[in-house]
Amino acid sequence: MTLRAAGSSSSTRSNQVPMTQALILIAEDEAEIAEILAAYLNRSGLRTIHAADGQDALIKHQSLKPDLVLLDVQMPRMDGWQVLSEIRHRGETPVIMLTALDQDIDKLMGLRIGADDYVVKPFSPAEVVARVMAVLRRAKTVAVDGVRLLRVGVFQIDLDNHEASVDLDGQRHTLDLTLTEFKVLTSLMRSPKRVFSRAELLVSCLPEGDTLERTVDSHVSKLRKKLESLGIHNTPASVRGVGYRFGGDA
Repeated sequence: MTLRAAGSSSSTRSNQVPMTQALILIAEDEAEIAEILAAYLNRSGLRTIHAADGQDALIKHQSLKPDLVLLDVQMPRMDGWQVLSEIRHRGETPVIMLTALDQDIDKLMGLRIGADDYVVKPFSPAEVVARVMAVLRRAKTVAVDGVRLLRVGVFQIDLDNHEASVDLDGQRHTLDLTLTEFKVLTSLMRSPKRVFSRAELLVSCLPEGDTLERTVDSHVSKLRKKLESLGIHNTPASVRGVGYRFGGDA
């Protein structure tokens, strides 16, 4: 058993936000932990589904299209890293890793593959609920005819079909982006007021072989030029000495 003692149930209720009824896939092989997490999430107005191993998690992710996945690292049949890699290959479903591994190398591995957050065991169920709510808020996704969309200003990301577009003067313009440019834009749009360091974007958005932070600048520069051709300037915006935020004059 790897849960910490939690506070009163009122602390969990206080985390309720308007994204109630979002579906959370709990991929956890320890049934007792999964049941407790489900109870806390249900109490906060969220729906849950359980997968006891990695292969079952991928099957349910494909068929049920959850809004977020709570993913244990050490699971039978397929471990959490393998599951996360496949989920990222499919799209941008937010994933929070549940792990007993708290070494920096493990966290960097997860960030490179595409984890949105971590909770290290032992953890409080109330803390997990708070993390889930925070990630769902950052995601800002809406469902239109079963397709998950991320919208900020004139920008729209189709998370299921990997398509980015902008709406200008009543016309939608599809952006011709590389996979890395798409990942950079998506990451920044999930938290449009947050400043991302080059190191963060390098780990979460760039291919495995890229290790130089200046490579991030190159991808951002190319993304900017594509947006400038549509009259959208200073997006992404530079924050001197830190990195980039969504920002801009859109």
